[in-house]
Amino acid sequence: MILRKLNIAKSIRPRTCAFAVVVMLLIFAACAVGPDYVKPKTEEPPAFKEAAGWKVAEPREAVVRGTWWKIFNDPKLDALEEQINVSNQNVAAAEAQFRQARAAVQAARAGYFPNVSLGAQATRSLRSANAPGSLGAPTDQVTDLLLSGTASWEADVWGRIRRTVESSQATAQASAADLESIRLSTQAALAQSYFQLCGLDAQKKLLDETVAAYLKTLELTKNRYARGVSSRADVLQAETQLKTTQAQAVDVGVQRAQLEHAIAILVGKPASVFTIPATPLAAKPVVIPVGIPSELLERRPDIAGAERRMAAANAQIGVAKAAYFPSIILNASGGFESTTLTDWLSWPSRLWSVGLALTETVFDAGLRSALTDQARAAYDATVANYRQTVLGAFQDVEDNLAALRILEEEARVQSEAVDAARLSLEVSRNQYKAGTISYLDVVVVQAIWLANERVAIDVQSRRMVASVLLVKAIGGGWKSSELPSNKDLNTSKNDK
Repeated sequence: MILRKLNIAKSIRPRTCAFAVVVMLLIFAACAVGPDYVKPKTEEPPAFKEAAGWKVAEPREAVVRGTWWKIFNDPKLDALEEQINVSNQNVAAAEAQFRQARAAVQAARAGYFPNVSLGAQATRSLRSANAPGSLGAPTDQVTDLLLSGTASWEADVWGRIRRTVESSQATAQASAADLESIRLSTQAALAQSYFQLCGLDAQKKLLDETVAAYLKTLELTKNRYARGVSSRADVLQAETQLKTTQAQAVDVGVQRAQLEHAIAILVGKPASVFTIPATPLAAKPVVIPVGIPSELLERRPDIAGAERRMAAANAQIGVAKAAYFPSIILNASGGFESTTLTDWLSWPSRLWSVGLALTETVFDAGLRSALTDQARAAYDATVANYRQTVLGAFQDVEDNLAALRILEEEARVQSEAVDAARLSLEVSRNQYKAGTISYLDVVVVQAIWLANERVAIDVQSRRMVASVLLVKAIGGGWKSSELPSNKDLNTSKNDK
């Protein structure tokens, strides 16, 4: 009876020790070395300087939505923008990089679980008679049948795996922000090129109409010359003016063709088969709500990406510091081994082993210290990059608010200049017909009028481009809350 109790006690001790080890590992696993991430502060102005006097948006325009280009009410632009997500190769590459980063999260999370493997082996061997320890004669042939399984699990006592997962999750979120940033930049580039192309079409239309008017003037001058009212010099001046204007109309085609090719690339089409019909600029700048500076940190995907990279770099400090502590690995194996097939899977043929391995680096010539310093420096670099990105974002908004404000004033003054030039041209034509001035005077006035008309179109095009850039500067209606959560990243695509 006493012996039986002792045997029970002996059988309980290993289990109790194993249980105690597991409990201790779970307690230690509640901790993770390295600093917890805290978003650093940035200097935020209370308001945009250039927003003083900026038009207040109507209630329906209080928020720029995701399809921000629709605020310009241009069906052709809408159709082009919709092709960005489908065919643009830069967006496709960024989307693939995000999927790659998401897969890296799954790879990092695999460290939480044991590595289990199964194997089967069948061998037949004959030991050499000349092998050490042999009796000088060949031994019998031996058959060895082995079916085994092994499991190995690293206890995340110091949080190395957790910090790695934390870093990979933040990196994946940064990749998602990069995707949105590239998408927004591509959409803005398309809208800019489109409005510049429309501006060129408007100039081409103006030049063509001017050429038609100059043809009539040339005919008038020839008729006056035939009647002896005008000189040969007047005819030559009219011809020169006509040809010069025709050359300007042709020259516009070079820039337009290049812009059309650029748009083709943005929508993922070969430039050789892509054409945009002539579309003179008709859109007007719209009121764009810029909000307050603090909102900008939540609306710009490039800022969100820089912030997530800070979080990833911070977690890497914990990974580096965990290397100072010992690694604890639990190993277990088991299976069946026999020399005959009939006894292979029988209970007496079983085998197993359980072990605990603890390893600690005692000398590495300063490697771990250097890696930790490297991780801290990398984090400091991401902090600086984040703050620089924020400063650049504020500048973008201020630049385009200033551009819109100044261009609006320029457009008003230029409109007055165009009106004055038109009136001057009408007066000079009447004076020429009356014979009170020479045709050279008319040519000078016509050149001034045409130049002012072209400047007015150019200012209008620049205002549209500035509107697009302002929308881009405020994030295009995007919100950082649209980034995938850790739960989304931890759910594999196959689980959905």
